[in-house]
Amino acid sequence: MDYITQHWQDLVTSSAIVLGGIGAGFIAAFILQLALRFMDRKSESVFFESLRRHEKGPLWLLLPLMSLSVSLLFTKLSDPALDAVRQMISTMLIAAVAWAVIEIAPIIEDVILSHFRIDVEDNLQARKIYTQLKFFKRVVQIGVSVIAFALILMQFTKVRQLGTTLLASAGVIGIILGFAAQKTLSTFIAGLQIAIAQPIRIDDVLIVENEWGRVEEITLTYVVLKIWDLRRLILPITYFIEKPFQNWTRTSADLLGTVLIYADYTLPVATVREELHRLLEQSPFWDRKVWNLQVTNLNERTVELRALMSAPDASTAWNLRCEIREKLLEFIQSNFPQCLPRVRAQMDDGRQNTR
Repeated sequence: MDYITQHWQDLVTSSAIVLGGIGAGFIAAFILQLALRFMDRKSESVFFESLRRHEKGPLWLLLPLMSLSVSLLFTKLSDPALDAVRQMISTMLIAAVAWAVIEIAPIIEDVILSHFRIDVEDNLQARKIYTQLKFFKRVVQIGVSVIAFALILMQFTKVRQLGTTLLASAGVIGIILGFAAQKTLSTFIAGLQIAIAQPIRIDDVLIVENEWGRVEEITLTYVVLKIWDLRRLILPITYFIEKPFQNWTRTSADLLGTVLIYADYTLPVATVREELHRLLEQSPFWDRKVWNLQVTNLNERTVELRALMSAPDASTAWNLRCEIREKLLEFIQSNFPQCLPRVRAQMDDGRQNTR
């Protein structure tokens, strides 16, 4: 009876210590959350706001597990039961620590991006930083997940022995895995090249597969291009390493736009040039840097006039071209209707007729 009584007393005491440890962990997590909320309100810092938001889940798991692990040192459980509980807690601790480390990446991203706005006109530097952060954040998250998974497997003897057995026969398996991972490795290297060299960045304007669009997302394996009509073009990330494409915002967002006008030989070019300048001065889309009007081609029927104009970005350039094209057409129709393209013919009786 004394043994049974002592056993139950030890069990009750151990249970109370364990519950107390779990409770202490939750209380510590609650207090830390209140402290972070207080610091967030007082400092109005992006760091504390992001830390409170991203680490909220990991703290509620990590602190109780750590407190529980410490409380087990003061229990009187039998060795087999204690080993099983410790192994379970150790596995959960690895997962919780990995979760907390993974959430550090978006915190760093929020802090850095708070100094770089991507929704402004001159956002070249912001797009560079944004693209690199997105890539390296995913690399860190995947790397930490793989390491955590490997550490969890090492907690179990049978799995560890299975891994040793597989490594012993790595001759054939290594070759097979090498061929299988070749495409994955090339994709990863392509993503690393894009993050460092940056032939494309978030919000870049590209012409790809005869489509005009902006880079909306860059992942480790593919790139999402938002087409002007709101379609999405999904391309493998290796595409931008292996194939040519146009990047209209590689070094700056400003762009030159052209409008082609076809008219009769009798059109006064100087007058049209003056009208172009007047229209550009009135346009909100022109950045007042570049403009010109030149005769760029002649054929047997018409002359080709090219109006050149600059704009701060691709979207504005498109609107400017459409506006100038329409208003130049109206100007010629109203003031020089006889200078619109015409077909001339020679009649048999020698009289020249124009129709």
